[in-house]
Amino acid sequence: MGTEFFIFAAVGFLAQIVDGALGMAYGVVSTTILLSFGVPPAAASASVHAAEMFTTAASATSHVSHRNVNWRLFWRLAPAGIVGGVLGTYVLTSIDGEVLRPFITIYLGLLGVYILYRAFRARAAYHEPHTGVVVPLGVAGGFVDATGGGGWGPIVTSSLIGSGGAPRFVIGTVNTVEFFVTSAVSVAFVTALLTGHWEQADGINAYIWSVAGLVVGGLLAAPLAGFVVRIIPAKRLMILVGSLVVLIAGYQTWQLLT
Repeated sequence: MGTEFFIFAAVGFLAQIVDGALGMAYGVVSTTILLSFGVPPAAASASVHAAEMFTTAASATSHVSHRNVNWRLFWRLAPAGIVGGVLGTYVLTSIDGEVLRPFITIYLGLLGVYILYRAFRARAAYHEPHTGVVVPLGVAGGFVDATGGGGWGPIVTSSLIGSGGAPRFVIGTVNTVEFFVTSAVSVAFVTALLTGHWEQADGINAYIWSVAGLVVGGLLAAPLAGFVVRIIPAKRLMILVGSLVVLIAGYQTWQLLT
């Protein structure tokens, strides 16, 4: 158990460093590692969201203190993300969330390439994301995050940056909203468990050391998030975000084909 704790603490630390700086990867990386250890998809998602309640709170505090949050965007994105997350939890505890993975992978791959294209071409002025884009994007991001155990950052951060949002404020805002989405998803998992809707939750307590490691590692890294985003130039952030999205999509494609 001790070894398992330290392995997941290292995973949580590295994943949170990337997530805090680029607005994505903690859920995707952590869930992928848990699944590779044989944890069922629903249990993996529930475990990661339990860990993220702590790490996203610390990360959000860091971004707020470094003034990386666009509050106008926050108040449009948060309710939509919460609705999508709760709906995704209900679906995941009812059916196999793996059905959605091929579609998400294709979307992420195309989006990553588009972000890299925008990073290397002549840059237009950043603009405020339209509500018509933010609300459905928030619902979709929350839904995919709950069903896949991760995906809020890759979908929402990538899409908002790809549509012309300023990287620093998109990343800070999306990370801050993620705390509320994660909390809603965790409450939904607990509700599904207590009401008997989630019938395949057997043995989830067997992963307590994994979750504890993810929490500790993520908490150690989270305070660095706001500072990192503040000092990295916007173009470099876009290149890093685009590259990471393409890598995630490529890895998920490889998993689907093997």
